[in-house]
Amino acid sequence: MNMKKILALGATLVFAAVAFTGCGGNQQAASSSSASSSSGAGKAIVVGLDDNYPPMGFKDDSGEITGFDIDVAKEAAKRLGRDVEFKAIDWDSKEAELKSGRVDVLWNGLDITEKRKENMLFSDPYMDNRQVVFVRKGDDKGIKSEADLKGKVIGTQSGGTTEEYFDKNTDLKKSMKELKKYQDYISAFMDLENGRIDAVVSDEITGRYYMSKHGDKIDGLDVVIGPVSQFGIGFRKDDTALKDEIQKVLDEMVKDGTMAKISEKWFGKDITLKK
Repeated sequence: MNMKKILALGATLVFAAVAFTGCGGNQQAASSSSASSSSGAGKAIVVGLDDNYPPMGFKDDSGEITGFDIDVAKEAAKRLGRDVEFKAIDWDSKEAELKSGRVDVLWNGLDITEKRKENMLFSDPYMDNRQVVFVRKGDDKGIKSEADLKGKVIGTQSGGTTEEYFDKNTDLKKSMKELKKYQDYISAFMDLENGRIDAVVSDEITGRYYMSKHGDKIDGLDVVIGPVSQFGIGFRKDDTALKDEIQKVLDEMVKDGTMAKISEKWFGKDITLKK
């Protein structure tokens, strides 16, 4: 009797495993197909972002994710007939999040760099981006050039382009009293306001947006750190289908003036790149 029960139970488990494998196998195959040969039409596009990066992508007072890149991504997904999901991630681990498939794209003021090109595909650049210096109102700390960062406590975002630049330029980095890295620029600017650091080096558009809200406390200096970079959308290396589909609708949005309108909403003028 016990043996019969064991055999019956075994048969049941085998049946369940076959059924589950059949379902999961199809799901896995579909997922693999969407990553390599197709973009998974109909599936929601999962956008990975730092949700504390105004004005590109951030939470408003009601907790809703908003921003320039958010508006562009929503319009692009709409034109593709797909939903879009915004997923806040640790920006310092963005490439791992993308490679693992937890997000489909990185779309949040992502600088195109040669190092990043080794691990992901990029859309065409859609905006220029400078790294500049921000200080407390009326206290520029004598910073007139990159060399004047010497002996200063400088803040920047961990995993960002500025950090990469400082890591490459070890003499400049060593000349600073300290390089403090933050999870987001908002935290860096708050420390600047409170006198905990001497300056913040950040994306110009982010810093100037923050400055527009805190103009009585923050000044932006026309001191460019490193080369001027460009923003692009990051995709997995094998996801050429999704890249091509999104690029196509972005080109349409530039041509019909939609990108210009979104830029004017967030920056007061059209600062997007044209082909």
